Amino acid sequence: MEIVIILVFVFGYLAITLEHSIKIDKLIPALVMMAISWALISLGIDSFPNWFDSANHGLVEGFSSIDHEGKMHLMEETLLHHLGKTAEILVFLLGAMTIVEIIDYFDGFATIKGFIRTKKKSKILWIFSILAFILSAIIDNLTATIVLISILQKIVKDRDVRIWYAGLIIIAANAGGAFSPIGDVTTTMLWIGDKVSTGHLFIYLFLPSVVCMVVPSFIASFLPAFKGDLDIEDNVEDKPKSKFGSTMLYLGLGAIVFVPIFKVITHLPPYVGMMLSLGIVAIFAEVYSNYKFSISSHDSEESDAHAHHSPVHHSLSKIELPSILFFLGILMAVAALESLGTLFGFANSLQDTMPMLGTEIEPGGVSDLVVILLGVGSAVIDNVPLVAASLGMFSEPLDNQLWHFIAYSAGTGGSMLIIGSAAGVVAMGMEKIDFFWYLKKISWLALIGFLAGALVFLFTRTIF
Repeated sequence: MEIVIILVFVFGYLAITLEHSIKIDKLIPALVMMAISWALISLGIDSFPNWFDSANHGLVEGFSSIDHEGKMHLMEETLLHHLGKTAEILVFLLGAMTIVEIIDYFDGFATIKGFIRTKKKSKILWIFSILAFILSAIIDNLTATIVLISILQKIVKDRDVRIWYAGLIIIAANAGGAFSPIGDVTTTMLWIGDKVSTGHLFIYLFLPSVVCMVVPSFIASFLPAFKGDLDIEDNVEDKPKSKFGSTMLYLGLGAIVFVPIFKVITHLPPYVGMMLSLGIVAIFAEVYSNYKFSISSHDSEESDAHAHHSPVHHSLSKIELPSILFFLGILMAVAALESLGTLFGFANSLQDTMPMLGTEIEPGGVSDLVVILLGVGSAVIDNVPLVAASLGMFSEPLDNQLWHFIAYSAGTGGSMLIIGSAAGVVAMGMEKIDFFWYLKKISWLALIGFLAGALVFLFTRTIF
C-alpha cells in the first residue's frame, strides 16, 4: 500500500510540473493526490509497519502492535495536527494577500512609479532590481513581481526590451524573498514551522541574498540590451486614482513588517499578528472610502450593496484562491508521506549515501551538496513541496544552519528556469515570455547569482 501511495504522489507531482503542457491547473492534481493518499492510508492503516510522530519527530514505538481503533485514532490526530499547521500558513497568506489587494484598491503602488526619474536603461535596471529586492521582502516575491511588471508595462513600451527587465526582476524578487520570513512561501513555511527565526534568518541570508541579486544585475548592466536610453512617455493620467494611495501603501507595508515584531513580542503564531495587521489596515480602508465597517454580514440588502463598494470586500474577492487550495493540497499530500515515515527513511538513506561537499553543515549532518541540489531541483519542480518534504525529513533544531541554507537554496534556485518559481510563472503569463528565450538569455545569470550567494553563505556561516 505504501508503494501505491508513493506512486499517487509521483504521478500527481508530475501533473503539477507539466501544468502548462497538459493544460490542467496544478491545484487539481494537488487536491486529488492529497485526498487519495489519505484515503489509502485510512483503508490500509493495519498494513503499515511504521507511523511517524510529527510532534516528537520520530517513529511511534510499537505501532504494529496497536489495535485497529488505536491506529485510526492516531491517524485522525495526525491528520488534525497537519491540517492545523497547514491552516496557519494559509490564514497567514490570506491576510497578507488581502492587505496587498487593499493597497492596490487605493492604487497605492502607483506611488512607486515616481521613483523612476531617469531614461538610462542601466539605471532603470538597477532601480527595478533594488525595488524588487526590497518589495519582495515585505509583500512576497510573487506580488512584488506583479506590481513591478505592471509598472514596467506603463514605462517601457517595447516588449523586446521589457522582457529583459522582467527576467532580472524575477531574479531580484526571489533573492529578496529568501532572507525575509514573509518574502517567500517556503521561507514562511520554515518560519511558521519554528525552523528559523527572523533575526537569524536576516543575519545569515541578507548578504547572500544581496549578492544573488547584485551579481546578475551587475553583469546584465554591461549587456547590449541595457545600453543607451529608453523612450519613456510621461503620462499624466497615470497619477494615483486615490489621494490616499501613498498613505495606504506605507500603512499596508508597515502593517506587514509589523507581523514578525508582533511574534517576537507576544510569542504567538504569525497568523495572529497578520490578522491584527489586516484589521488595522481594513479600518483605515473603510474610513477612507467613507463606508461603514462591515466585513462579516452577508444577509441584508444593505450589506450586499456595501460589498460592491467596500474596499475590504472588494479585496477579499480578488484573492487568488487557486494558490491557497494548491498549498492545502500539496502540503497535506506531503504530510501523508511524512506520516508513514517515508520521508524520514529517505532522509536517513540520503545522508548515508550522499558524498559531502566541502564543509558539512554540522558534524554528522546534512551535506551541502544535498541542499544545493535542492535549490537546483526547485528550478525544475515546485519549491513548496521540496521544502515541505525537507521539514519532514530533517530534525535539526531552530536556527540550525541547515534551515537557513534550505531557505536560501529553495528561494533563489527557482530563478534558474522561468517555471521554477511563482514569480517566474506570473511574469511568463504577464509578458508571454518564451521558456527557451529565458533559458538562453536569463538562466545563466540566475545560475551565477545563485552560486555566488551560496558561496557567500558558506563563508558567512563560519563567522556567525
